[in-house]
Amino acid sequence: MEQKIYWDILRFNRNEIYISATDKGLCYVGSPEEDYEHMIKRFPAAVFEKSPEALKPYRDELTDYLEGKLVEFSLPIDVKGTPFQEAIWGALREIPYGETYTYSDIAEKIGKPAAVRAVGTAIGANPVLITVPCHRVIGKNGAITGYRGGIAMKQHLLELEKAYCRS
Repeated sequence: MEQKIYWDILRFNRNEIYISATDKGLCYVGSPEEDYEHMIKRFPAAVFEKSPEALKPYRDELTDYLEGKLVEFSLPIDVKGTPFQEAIWGALREIPYGETYTYSDIAEKIGKPAAVRAVGTAIGANPVLITVPCHRVIGKNGAITGYRGGIAMKQHLLELEKAYCRS
């Protein structure tokens, strides 16, 4: 049976971000540089259906986050990866709003301190940017390093959180 995935476009600050969800939750958040083709490549066996109605709750939460009105996402996500990737993505969701961790911190958090490179690879495979906050992971020296959405987007998200951090 083919998986049905609903999709829509989040428009924010003259950017278009493709987002998609299954009946179980959000499964993809792209970046302004990624188009429809990037989204469907992630789910080659799926049937896509444009549905602004189905994506409205996700669009609303992402918009609230991008406007500094939301610090924690409440809607479900539906992401699938290897057990290692899923452990990494779970650890990313535990990084508090406005804080940053290093790749080494994440490796330590999952009990695999020597797996720093593998952690970076798993972070890079994160299908739901922003919601699974891989932008909160920086280099050991404090450098803003690789991000599927681009360094400018990562920097913007970190600055947004710093500006609206309520802790």
